[in-house]
Amino acid sequence: MKFQLDEPQGGNSISRHDAQGVWVNGQPHTASVLVPWKGAVVAWPPSRFEELQPAHFEAIQGLNPELVIFGSGAKLRFPAPALRRGLVEARIGFEVMDLAAACRTYNVLASEGRNVLAALLIEV
Repeated sequence: MKFQLDEPQGGNSISRHDAQGVWVNGQPHTASVLVPWKGAVVAWPPSRFEELQPAHFEAIQGLNPELVIFGSGAKLRFPAPALRRGLVEARIGFEVMDLAAACRTYNVLASEGRNVLAALLIEV
């Protein structure tokens, strides 16, 4: 039997998260970010759940993911459907989780080579 290391096909991995932020590929981020499975991590403007606007979700749509994992912060909160209408119309999947669950789920999907994007709300 041949054993071989299965390397993740994506380029990004969330290595740590806490109340101060997330670490993507070993780099700390202390404000909200969009983490695509491949490519650069992008700063995301909202710093509080109450600040979310349709334009924030349109920025996600521009990155062309198949699935978005929304990390709503320390507790599970669902954004209004009107905010993510563009994602629904573009047939982009959208799942809501707290920050910790979103980071874990993103890592699993990205390691499978899925075109996933983590939209992580880091509240300051």
